[in-house]
Amino acid sequence: MNPIKMPEPQFPAPAKVPYKRIATEEAFATPEQLDVYRRIFESGQCDAGFKGLMGFYMSSPSERAQHIMRCLVDLDTVRLQHMDAAGVDVAVLSLTSPGPQVMDAATAVSVARHANDYLAEAIRRHPTRYAGMIAVAPQDPQAAAKEIERGVRQLGMNSVVINSHTQGQYLSDPKFWDIFAAAEAMDAPVYLHPNSLPPGMYEPFAEAGLDGAIYGFGVETGLHALRIITAGVFDRFPKLRMILGHMGEALPYWAYRVDYMHAATVRSQRYENMKPIKQRPSDYLRQNFYITNSGVAWPQAIRFAQEMMGVDRVMYAMDYPYQYAPDEVNILDQMDMPLEDKTRFFQTNAEHVFKLR
Repeated sequence: MNPIKMPEPQFPAPAKVPYKRIATEEAFATPEQLDVYRRIFESGQCDAGFKGLMGFYMSSPSERAQHIMRCLVDLDTVRLQHMDAAGVDVAVLSLTSPGPQVMDAATAVSVARHANDYLAEAIRRHPTRYAGMIAVAPQDPQAAAKEIERGVRQLGMNSVVINSHTQGQYLSDPKFWDIFAAAEAMDAPVYLHPNSLPPGMYEPFAEAGLDGAIYGFGVETGLHALRIITAGVFDRFPKLRMILGHMGEALPYWAYRVDYMHAATVRSQRYENMKPIKQRPSDYLRQNFYITNSGVAWPQAIRFAQEMMGVDRVMYAMDYPYQYAPDEVNILDQMDMPLEDKTRFFQTNAEHVFKLR
């Protein structure tokens, strides 16, 4: 049975503005990726978080699930129509979460490589509308490092996407640091994107319906970023750049307390794994991270982040197709801020970070 095609929502036409709107957290999926997901579901060997995330979207007849699956796999007509309707000039595309990170290592390496070739071909078809992030398989850090190098040098992509934890393991573990070394060497920022919650973390959120983008994603991804900071990753790789979506997964708003309690905890020698680092956690946030507003069209939050992080470190994103909301673009066009800062937010910061030409 073919799914019912729902009518597209109607929004006011985007205003003419003196800047480009570059959306920097826009998801896509490949047929191969989804086929592997189906095999994982059929095997019964998948954790509850993954089943609750992609299992829902790939099986639900709901309007939202149908919209998302239709839009994820379209890199031509539908997506470009939606971008035009929202006034989005350029989309920076990344393989949808959890990418290859739920697969066995060999399959994950293959799927990541194929997805990067698939995305590069879409960019060749629409060179003025798309840019891309390199998908990698953290399960094999050495292969991931090589794929980052290939993605930059051969495919012309200048950033990396990693969907938070990999089967419950975090990039704060030095065994993954070949990935950071390659990203630093290639000057390719790593976008730390949310993933479904890992075992042990899932149930308290899911029983209240809070495991997804409403709250759980931000909690888990913010945790991951803090683990990376406090593990000393940026002392080891000072030129490494990372990106967080969803207003920095709330870290800019927690920064004061994180700094205070991190210093107190280090002094107390309470935890074996928390050693001194050269700077305050908030210093690394300001120096090594960029954030996007993906899913948060709230001018007050954006202005605070600009004040805390700097106007050169906050970028626009829509979070398509999970939050396709062209009316939010109109809200952000009307933000009360100098045109120069608004241009940085929508255009020039992204051009710098992703090396868009």
